[in-house]
Amino acid sequence: MSARDIFHENVKKALQKEQWVITADPLKFKYGNVNFQIDLGAERVLAAERQGEKIAVEIKSFLNPSAVTDFYAALGQFLSYRLALEATEPDRLLYLAVPLDIYETFFQFEFTQAARQRYQLLLIVYEPVQEVIVQWIN
Repeated sequence: MSARDIFHENVKKALQKEQWVITADPLKFKYGNVNFQIDLGAERVLAAERQGEKIAVEIKSFLNPSAVTDFYAALGQFLSYRLALEATEPDRLLYLAVPLDIYETFFQFEFTQAARQRYQLLLIVYEPVQEVIVQWIN
C-alpha cells in the first residue's frame, strides 16, 4: 500500500463540504495484470439530471524542494491512471488535486500551463488549512 499524501484528509473533507460522497478511500482497480490505487473515488448526485457524477482524485502536496520533480511524478501517475480508468471506468473523470500556493506559482509557469493543456490535466485546486476547494479546472 502506498503512503497517503500529507493533505489526503484535508482534500477529502473539502470534497465532502461540496456534497461529494467518498465511495472509495483509496479507489482500487485492476487493468489487465496491473493493480492501481488512486487516492479517492467520489460520487455526487446531480439533482437536476438525477444522474451520478463520478470522479477519481489523485492528491499531491508538492512539498519537495523541486516542484518540477514533483510535477514529473504527478504527471506520470495521472496519465497512467487515466489510461487505466478509461478502459475500466470510462464514466469516471480523473482529477489531480494541487494546493493553492502551488497552483498560484508553479502552475502559472508557461511550461506547466503548456503541459496541462497538452495532457488535458483536470485540476482541483485546494486550500489545505481551511479544507476547501478553491477551483475546479477542466
